[in-house]
Amino acid sequence: MKICHISTVHSRYDVRIFFKECVSLAKNYKEVHLIIADGLGDETKNNVIIHDLGKPKTRKDRFLKFSKLALSKAKEIQADVYHLHDPELLRIALKLQKFGAKIIYDSHEDLPRQILNKTYIPKYLRKLISRIIENYENKISKKINGIAAATPHIRDRFLKINKNTVDINNFPIIEDIKFNSDWENRELAIGYIGGIFKTRGIFETLDAINNTDIKLHLAGNFSHSQLETECKSHPAWKQVEFHGYLDRNGVNELLKKVRLGMVILEATPSYIVSLPIKMFEYMAAGLPVVASNFPLWKSIIDENKCGICVDQTNHEEIRNKLLALISNDDKLIEMGKNGRKAVETEFNWQSQEEKLIEFYKNIVK
Repeated sequence: MKICHISTVHSRYDVRIFFKECVSLAKNYKEVHLIIADGLGDETKNNVIIHDLGKPKTRKDRFLKFSKLALSKAKEIQADVYHLHDPELLRIALKLQKFGAKIIYDSHEDLPRQILNKTYIPKYLRKLISRIIENYENKISKKINGIAAATPHIRDRFLKINKNTVDINNFPIIEDIKFNSDWENRELAIGYIGGIFKTRGIFETLDAINNTDIKLHLAGNFSHSQLETECKSHPAWKQVEFHGYLDRNGVNELLKKVRLGMVILEATPSYIVSLPIKMFEYMAAGLPVVASNFPLWKSIIDENKCGICVDQTNHEEIRNKLLALISNDDKLIEMGKNGRKAVETEFNWQSQEEKLIEFYKNIVK
């Protein structure tokens, strides 16, 4: 069976698309292709054949031109299964299906709910745009062969319109994350890895550590330059060690230095039902988690005794809970071991790889 994944939005080494799904499929099927648009050229890596369409100059260019280029390259490959990773690629789904191929849509995010919080869209238009996008996603998703959803919440949404829907959760590849039990050499510090957005608690974190001895190791890219400027002018910035983007080895080194991993996101409709990869990466590294007090996250953390939940809007509560826990080595070590155990037994990519392979078998029956 010939398989082809397509994205004109994500990078070629996107962890979910490439390192998880494509590489897992390449271990089980002879020919796996990935069509991408980043301008870095064609290559074959980990037995995945990568086709580069070039890099779009603008978002409009990507939407209008590169979907057509992706369709042309997909026809050329003549795959048995096409796995689409971007909502804008749904416009080519039925065209590919006409050639006898099976079509999978990979829903990474609950896009209609995300739209409601996009600040670049005028507020009075958000509900209308959200409704139009949801109707369009539903219309196409009814007609294709299957949906791979990144969370159970997204799965439940699509199950109502396509019975061949499965959640392929974005859990970590446990072999990539080093478990570290050395607590003597850790700093009095907390850590955050991932994209840096206002909605992901950066200011609440800075407010919480301000005028304390707690240091913040911060790794990731700022969503925009204005946010970076605002953060660097915060009085607690002197307590921050900013690393920028880190590769996997860099992330492992950072997580060895700190005592708690932060994931205090705002209570947006999409975040409260999400399963953020960083939370499970902290757990895999043996690092206790400080998370927003969302019911889903609280159930995971309380059941596995691997961290604490806080009111993400209350920096004083966050500060008090950090100060009460950060020097308690015995408690931190216990929580860290519990988190690692939970990832080893449940929240790991191997469990999702098995679901992915079974899903493909059902698609091509």
